[in-house]
Amino acid sequence: MRFSFYLPCYWPDLSYPAWRMYRDAVEQSRLAENLGFDTLCIPEHHFINYLTHPQPLLTAVKVAAATRSIRIVTSVLVLPFYDMRRLAGEICQADCLMDGRLELGVGRGAFAYEFDRFGVPRAESRERFDDALALLEELLTGKEVGWKSRWYDFEPIAITPHPARRPIPIWIAAITYPAIYHSVKRGYHVQTTPLRGGMDTVRMQAGAFNDAVRDAGGGRDDVKFSMLRMLYVARDKADADDKVAMAFENHRRFRNVFDTPGTVRDGVVAPIDVEETVEDVRDALPIGTASEVVDKLGAYEDLNVRDLLLNMSFGASHDDVLGSMERFARDVMPHYPRAEAA
Repeated sequence: MRFSFYLPCYWPDLSYPAWRMYRDAVEQSRLAENLGFDTLCIPEHHFINYLTHPQPLLTAVKVAAATRSIRIVTSVLVLPFYDMRRLAGEICQADCLMDGRLELGVGRGAFAYEFDRFGVPRAESRERFDDALALLEELLTGKEVGWKSRWYDFEPIAITPHPARRPIPIWIAAITYPAIYHSVKRGYHVQTTPLRGGMDTVRMQAGAFNDAVRDAGGGRDDVKFSMLRMLYVARDKADADDKVAMAFENHRRFRNVFDTPGTVRDGVVAPIDVEETVEDVRDALPIGTASEVVDKLGAYEDLNVRDLLLNMSFGASHDDVLGSMERFARDVMPHYPRAEAA
């Protein structure tokens, strides 16, 4: 298996300075590289204290300057919120500043709260995304590109600078069976997440990937499949119980901006009532002592999930995150020898 590390910058306590939160993320990045994590992944969100990265490329450049060679992936750039002509140039410049270590995770967006405040109809997100992705891929070639669609109409232009590495690898964010299946069939790497769902959701998503690879007749053996999961290696049972409660509170905030128009004041997302219980979250997530986490990860290995993206920063303190990372590397990683990257 390969293990990647997620840098969410979840910011539930606004009295904790934002500059310190980003400094913590840089320190976690250094440790992740030293411990043998495969990649670092950085999300994008706006107007809220839940995953506080308005521009993940900025964080990526900062993290690249503080690390040596670990790959850095956007997870994900929300294409309907951008003009592709500007974004393509920013991507190329970031990749040059990062010495070619950038990989692009892109998606159509998920939070209703953000779509409403950007004035982008959520119902248009699929069409906007498909057009934007096709245009972005052309612009990243460095050649002159003209475009005419519902969303763009311009004469040929060339993006400068050119990326340090061409082509830049592209990952598609996909959650449903059809989205995962067809993204793989088209040759894209896939980032997915069961959110706080249990193993039924994991089996569905892994099945979509495995079915697409099978149906491609071996023509997609180079495609990678990454699954984001909250995970925490606890010191003891009391620590595990504390982190399960944090994951549940995180989930209550997530559901607010994901499913509803959003109850947010001064950027702070309010927790809302949800159908899931604390015990549902405990059952679904690999949060526990090292032996408990090892046991839970075995089910992912059985489903051919070879790249797990781990979110340990869902409410825990910086010191607790560092401790979990070290326990994971020492007590869990040795049970799952690293798969060779495709």
